[in-house]
Formats: sequence, structure tokens, C-alpha cells
Amino acid sequence: MKSACSVLWSISAFALAALLPGCANIQAPLPPALELPRPPNDLRAVRKGDRVYLFWSVPTQTMDRQSIRRPGPTRICRSLESPMNACGTIVGNLPLVTNSGNQKPGTITIRPEASFVDTLPPELEQRNPNRMATYAVEALNREARSAGLSNRVQVPLAPTLPPPANFRADVTASGVALSWTWTPPPSLPPGIHSQCRFYRKSLDSGTETMLADLDCGAQQFRDPTAEWQKHYEYRATTLTSITTETTGPCAAHSSEPAAGACTAKETIEGDDSPPQRVFTNDIYPPAVPSGLQAVFSGPGQVPFVDLLWAANTDAGLAGYNIYRREEDTPAANAQPVKINAELVKTPAFRDTHVTAGKTYIYSVSAVDERGNESSRSEEASETVP
Repeated sequence: MKSACSVLWSISAFALAALLPGCANIQAPLPPALELPRPPNDLRAVRKGDRVYLFWSVPTQTMDRQSIRRPGPTRICRSLESPMNACGTIVGNLPLVTNSGNQKPGTITIRPEASFVDTLPPELEQRNPNRMATYAVEALNREARSAGLSNRVQVPLAPTLPPPANFRADVTASGVALSWTWTPPPSLPPGIHSQCRFYRKSLDSGTETMLADLDCGAQQFRDPTAEWQKHYEYRATTLTSITTETTGPCAAHSSEPAAGACTAKETIEGDDSPPQRVFTNDIYPPAVPSGLQAVFSGPGQVPFVDLLWAANTDAGLAGYNIYRREEDTPAANAQPVKINAELVKTPAFRDTHVTAGKTYIYSVSAVDERGNESSRSEEASETVP
């Protein structure tokens, strides 16, 4: 009996020892997740006039790589400090949650992209014309907590000028002529310069082209690259350039005039002029041909008169028309008559319909692809013996 009891006691003790470790591993409940959104890392900034346009991708994951279930707003921050370690001035709070009418009640959608426009106070530009403003965004959870600021972006605080006044676009034979009036501004702060910039947008394709940066005092510019029979829209703006000097590592686009000093050039566009729309309807003929000569073939051959003239270099030239009249023709029939059935493609023509003993007087005109015909050239005459 004693031996059997000892065995039972050993088995019971072993089973109890096996159960005890499981009891020792019981843990306290985990605290609720903070759901801190991952800070955006693709913030971009563009300044136009006194407005700064900010764009970024909205975070969809938390710092612990979980999907965001309860997104909060985004705080937009502006600072004059560099580096920017804290939010500084809060210029806006942007809600990021939208509820679509096609979704079930309680379902939320996070916009993939977000944007915000900050209008710079005039006094900020006036007091800091040679400084930079730094922006960042801070994605918050529902308890207004964040995991930190996004990447930082900077824009110059230099003042911008109003657009050129009385801006016009007029179609001419040699292109679209742009004109404007300009009143020179008061002296700008050191290191700041201004120009006028011009854009052309094709209303047929939607593409936009920057044409030129010019001295605003020129007050005129011709766009020779516009194509005929197209709809265009032109606009003008001012361009402010600022050269800044900083210490520390030079940016890739900066120059390094001296050890420890870097200069960088930033540009800011001002507001746009009212757009000017034109249709480049080609009603303009090519230039009048010049240098016309008439030469008889010579004796012993079938009689003909060769005509030669200087080539017309106008774009869109389709060819030439040849006109002839005879000397001593009655006044009623004195007008030249076109003698070519089709447009002549090269600056040369042979007239084989001539008669001995007569004097022929020739002239030439140029015709473009849209049928616009120039005036006739100066005349050249030749006598057939």
C-alpha cells in the first residue's frame, strides 16, 4: 500500500507542476492602439502670387503598419525657422474623411491625395522679402495626436508684382503679336529682380508652352511659332527672381562662390493677366516674288521663253502663278492672263506658246497652302525673233 500511495502522489505532483507554468504566463490586457498615422513624405509646394499651393499623399497606414480605421484631420504648419522642428504657425486644419453617397452608412473613405492653399499675409512678405517660409503637414489621429511632421518644403517670401496691364494678342502675317503696358515698380529689395513671362495654350490639344521671359519694359513680343488655323490662349505674368546666400552644404543646383557660402536662385510667378484668345486665321498672302528674268531659247530651236526668279521662303508656300501679256495689246485686253494650268512648284517656268515677232511681258505671284495669293512681281519682257 505504501508503495502504491507513493506512486499516486508522484503522479499528482507531476500533473500539478505541469499546470503551474500555464498559470504563470497570464499577461495583463494590452493598451488600445494609438493609431498614429504615418507622416507624409511627399509634400510639395508651389507659390503663385501671394498663394502657396500644397499637395501630398494621405497616409493610409499607422506607425505600426496597420490600416487606419479612424482617421483624423491634418494640420498645416508654416514657420520662418530653419530647420523646422515644431509646427510653428497653424495655417489650417484639413479634414480627410469623406462619406460617399454610394457607400453603406458608417463606411468611410480616405482621399488618396490632399491639397491646401495658404494665402501669405502682406506684412509677412514685406518684413521678410529675402527669407524663406517652411511648410509641413501633420497627420493626426482622432485624439489630435501625431507621429511627427511630414517632410519640409520651402518657398521664398519675396514680393511678386502685378501682371502687365492692357495685355493683348493680335494675329499678324508674321505670327501672333503680344503687347502690353508697363509701369516700372518702386525699387525692389537687394537681390530681387523681375521680368515678364508669357505662356501659350493650345485650345485644340490642351497643351501649354512657356514662350519667353523678357524685360517687361519691352512692351511687345511676337510669337512666330504659332501655327495657322489654330485656337490659342495667351497669358502674361510677372516673374520674381531672388538670389539667396546660405551657409552649410550647398544644394545640387546652387553655386559655391566661397568656402562655407552657397547662393541659390529661386523664382516666383505673380498673378496672371486676363487670358487672350485668338484664332490664327491665315488671310495673309506670301511675299511677292522678286528677281524675275525672261530669256529666249535662241535661234535654231523650237521657240520658248524661260522664266527664272528668286525662291520664296515663306512657310506654307504652295507654288507660283505665271502671268503674261503682249506688248501693243489693245487696252481692252491689256490685263495679264495666267498661263499655268497648275501651281508651279519651283521658281522656274518655260513658256512654249510663243510666236515669232512678238514681245511678251511676264509677272509671277506666290500662293500659299490656304489659297492666299500675293501681288504680282515686277514685270520682265522678252522678244521672240
